[in-house]
Amino acid sequence: MARTVVVGDIHGCHDELVALLERARVRPEDLLVSVGDLVDRGPDPGGVVRLFRERPNSVAVMGNHERKHVRGVFSYAQEITRLQLGDGYADAVGWMRTLPYFFENEHVRVVHAALVPGLALAGQPEELLCGSTSGERELAARFPGSYWHEHYTDAKPVVFGHHVAGPEPLVRDGRVYGLDTGACHGWNLTALSLPDRTLYAVPASADHWAAVRQDWQLPVLRTRPWLDLAWPELEAALDRAGRTGSVPARKWLAAVAVWAGDLRSLFPALATAAVGAADGRSPEELRRHPAAQVLFQARGGRLDEAAVARRCVTPRRVLDLAAALSVEAPSLPS
Repeated sequence: MARTVVVGDIHGCHDELVALLERARVRPEDLLVSVGDLVDRGPDPGGVVRLFRERPNSVAVMGNHERKHVRGVFSYAQEITRLQLGDGYADAVGWMRTLPYFFENEHVRVVHAALVPGLALAGQPEELLCGSTSGERELAARFPGSYWHEHYTDAKPVVFGHHVAGPEPLVRDGRVYGLDTGACHGWNLTALSLPDRTLYAVPASADHWAAVRQDWQLPVLRTRPWLDLAWPELEAALDRAGRTGSVPARKWLAAVAVWAGDLRSLFPALATAAVGAADGRSPEELRRHPAAQVLFQARGGRLDEAAVARRCVTPRRVLDLAAALSVEAPSLPS
């Protein structure tokens, strides 16, 4: 008899997922269902997504982490996943857009975060089902001082994830199963087999989120728009990022701070170069010059260090003007 095997929040823990499917002896004819949050925080979100996309007889519901990628809402975890997936990121997000917000068959109901007991799944708010921030607020308002699943009275089991229950799953009355057991935090990855209602689990090999957070700090920092930040914004960004615990990241940020200082120190040289470039040129030649506005200012005696500073409000503006005036300028550290 074919089973329905529901897996808790995987969060990029591909090796643990493979081990769990082996532990549960999942066969090709068994339906594999994910409660959502396939990605973010773990070492191999691409492997997890590929498994669910390529394995026949598999379903994943929309988790709040997939929804963040679909809606372009980025925090640090999403920035890391985008880099981990590389050229395949857009395709993966396109697939995430197709994920349903719930799954139901004769054995089980599956949502990512919560549902309103007594309300048909098709009528449930998507934000509540997937556990978005607004959905969490709505849930708290609907069930003040209690958990939604304390009000679930249907005979059919309901399975969800989203909130880490601890290293062991939450099980209530043999009908309510919370399967997020913190795989990405070094605890366990858990699955429920139905209709036999057997639980399976494998331990995580490490606290993956702690390692991923550390390992990807520098790659994520390098993607920030340093060239287009105004100087106060750049200084604030360096200050915030400088609190990182990664030694390579701190060294790179220190190099960026020096680079920014070197660029700003070019303002007098740029003013002098502009005056020299404007000298002896006809108005038509000035108009054709890539730094035409600056040269006309210099010709009119209105260009000094302060005027260059007002124009060069970002590193890119400095680099563009330096290139136009053939002034050597340092590149952003690699």
